[in-house]
Amino acid sequence: MEKHKFTAVVIDDMPDAREALKDELDTHCPEIQLLGEAESVVSGSKLLKTIKPDIVFLDIELQDGTGFDILEIIGEYSFKVIFTTASDEFAIKAFRFSALDYLMKPVDPDELIEAVKKIEGIEEKGEEQLEVLMNSLNQKKAPEKIALHTLDKIQLVAIKDIISCKADGNYTIFHFTEGGNLLVTKTLKEFDEMLKDHAFLRTHQSHLVNMNHVLEYIKTEGGYLKMSNNSEVPVSFRKRAEVIKRLSNL
Repeated sequence: MEKHKFTAVVIDDMPDAREALKDELDTHCPEIQLLGEAESVVSGSKLLKTIKPDIVFLDIELQDGTGFDILEIIGEYSFKVIFTTASDEFAIKAFRFSALDYLMKPVDPDELIEAVKKIEGIEEKGEEQLEVLMNSLNQKKAPEKIALHTLDKIQLVAIKDIISCKADGNYTIFHFTEGGNLLVTKTLKEFDEMLKDHAFLRTHQSHLVNMNHVLEYIKTEGGYLKMSNNSEVPVSFRKRAEVIKRLSNL
């Protein structure tokens, strides 16, 4: 039998959801030892003040508040958080921008295994990422920041400061207003989907631009955009009409 490597607690206001998650952990994640469970902000806060787990599976919506309330009540903490949610598309988008782990209920075993593996390799608790998530959910508006995974860190950047993104195989290179670039471990397709509501446009198979940083559209030489950092981004033939339409609406 595999020796336990991590301890955990489950906080969820639905008994069936708690039992289902506990069963999945027992079956698929034997390295995790469950120390307890709670069903509310009050009971969850009391539990975490007496038990010091490595991981907390935390439901966002509880009957007497939210999972964020628990984190605020207990103050300083050393455990990692994997959120669980049955929430709407807006919440899922907020999680993607924060790059924090979450599980949709009912929990899929493969996603559970992957979330546990990922959190094992993360040293930081992700306070800044949590702030991005909370701001987005509390204010019910599009995130102003995005958490970008590189090979060795997670960097939070303001979306307005992103000039353009370029595909590099399964990675994406970000270019910023302050200069420099960042190689991020996600595909351009994923960022195209995430940023399309933030004035970003896929101008080419390999390029995504922030339209707010476009200086001019040059129609000659195949067509390209001159950006605020003086870079030139190509525009594919099939994207020309959309680029012109978007520029005219700015």
